[in-house]
Amino acid sequence: MPASRNVPAMSIIQASAAPLLAIPFPAIDPVAVKIGPLQVRWYALAYIVGLLLAAWWARRLLRRSEIWRPVRPPMEPAVFDDFMLWAMLGVILGGRLGYVLFYNPAYYLANPGEIVAVWKGGMSFHGGFLGFLAAAWLFARRRGLPVLTLLDLSAAGAPLALFLGRIANFVNGELWGRVTDVPWAMIFPRAGPLPRHPSQLYEAALEGLVLFILLWWLVTRHHALARPGLLGGTFCAGYATARIIAEFFREPDAQLGYLVGSWLTMGMLLSLPLLALGLWLVIRALRQPLAAGSREDSTA
Repeated sequence: MPASRNVPAMSIIQASAAPLLAIPFPAIDPVAVKIGPLQVRWYALAYIVGLLLAAWWARRLLRRSEIWRPVRPPMEPAVFDDFMLWAMLGVILGGRLGYVLFYNPAYYLANPGEIVAVWKGGMSFHGGFLGFLAAAWLFARRRGLPVLTLLDLSAAGAPLALFLGRIANFVNGELWGRVTDVPWAMIFPRAGPLPRHPSQLYEAALEGLVLFILLWWLVTRHHALARPGLLGGTFCAGYATARIIAEFFREPDAQLGYLVGSWLTMGMLLSLPLLALGLWLVIRALRQPLAAGSREDSTA
């Protein structure tokens, strides 16, 4: 989610701790394609390609019946394609409303017309996740499908979308990290003269690559798809853990700052209920017998 920040006073005090040299920020144009007045930004492409990749991965899982044993895939790939339209709408609407409500309510209350100005930036993962859950529940109810399986299939490929999204944050030079003296620190053009953690890359690695590998390992080695909720719960808990870790290196939003002391941020606070939900889903899935648990949820 794009954000513009001023350099906080604390950063000025920390200037003495900054290294004399830092890795220069790569000059990448945030606009990927420009045709006349039409501009397509890397951030928009990351959203679109990420969601398409996640859908492609889910369809691939549905076609591999051996990884679902001892149960069978609960739907045809075409059905999941239909769901992705619902999911995309839920993610976009929820992500925008989440940013408005969680990160800058005072501004948008004073400027309600700006709420729909998505092209100016401002998306919240936690809001997008709530929007996705609403879309999944409605679609599952309409089609008579197990909602936990929709969550599991979506979770399997979601880290691919998160990886691209964080890379796009880096290309945009937004959501930068805190001032640091590590050798790989960078000076972001809009973050002042002090070197900072490239926290977007930390999040791309943790929320994207590491989480994707963990989920694939569960699918191939532990029959995760035959235990409804296990993959989705692992994603929720894994994302929340990765986000909380990354928040220790990421500069908090200027309009919010730290919620408690100099460590608790809004991103951490919003991740705590997600962590609790994930752990509950994992425990619930593991407590049920492999096949029986699947039959129970497939008729829900």
